[in-house]
Amino acid sequence: MEKTFTVSNISCGHCVNAIKNELSELGNVQQVEGDAEQKTITVEWSSPLTEEEIRNVLITINYPAE
Repeated sequence: MEKTFTVSNISCGHCVNAIKNELSELGNVQQVEGDAEQKTITVEWSSPLTEEEIRNVLITINYPAE
């Protein structure tokens, strides 16, 4: 599965790297790409990981997806 999340409080490349590091630690995440200018994070993952679990991690690290 792949989804692009909009995260409005991304302000720089450091934010993108922090998100990539956190999400990469989840099991079943194949790839995380981010764009600070567009304020987006694209995540590629497989089951049993769910979109809800990814969103919960983003909330926990203070980068909630819209």
